[in-house]
Amino acid sequence: MDLFDNDEQLHIKGISIDWDKISSRSYLRGIQSISGMNHLEFHKPITFFVGENGSGKSTLLEAIAVAYGFNPEGGTKNYSFSTYDSHSELYEAMRLSRGIHKPGWGYFLRAESFYNVASAEEEYSREWGAPPSMRYHARSHGESFLAMAQSNFKSNGVYLLDEPEAALSPQRQLTLLLEIVNCARAESQFIIVTHSPILLGIPDAEIMSFDDGIIHPVSYEETDSYQVTEMFINNREQILRRLLGTD
Repeated sequence: MDLFDNDEQLHIKGISIDWDKISSRSYLRGIQSISGMNHLEFHKPITFFVGENGSGKSTLLEAIAVAYGFNPEGGTKNYSFSTYDSHSELYEAMRLSRGIHKPGWGYFLRAESFYNVASAEEEYSREWGAPPSMRYHARSHGESFLAMAQSNFKSNGVYLLDEPEAALSPQRQLTLLLEIVNCARAESQFIIVTHSPILLGIPDAEIMSFDDGIIHPVSYEETDSYQVTEMFINNREQILRRLLGTD
């Protein structure tokens, strides 16, 4: 199923890393999937990063975001707050290959620091001329996530999302899926770190696995998220008996 016909209009076409700019003692050199990469290209309006915890997905996404001009903790390019400096130096060695069309908007979502972004949003809303606050703290975590997407996802934008499913029910993940697809159809680009078998099911998306020590393309059915979910649903009682030692 081909959902997108704007593959030539990507805002971020690829990245390259100059490892001479990274310390020989940097922990980045110990992340196999990243340390073995000099160049990575994007081919679709929606790209997923998948892999086991600690495989380097979020580290690379964060570096892309910071190199693009986003605040390391998330938000739009207008956000400049900092509660804890934890981002790596990878962005300093990264060069982005940009498309010819300049995006009109963008957002970097990090599930782990969304509380801080919500607090900053309220503070910025008090400034003269700023739009009114979305009052994320007055909503549940899941409602805030979805409200952020619905208020910030626009046409001709760049969106970098780190585990956006973290606070969402399966039904809300389907709603987010629709928001992402509709926005990508309108000349926006998404790069998403996720473990969600629901989001990964978007047809015609590009999926890159960070497992096995190298970043490589995989199909939806080859992802652990799909395989483990399918195995559990089809063999739930047998798997639980084995795990819980009740055989």
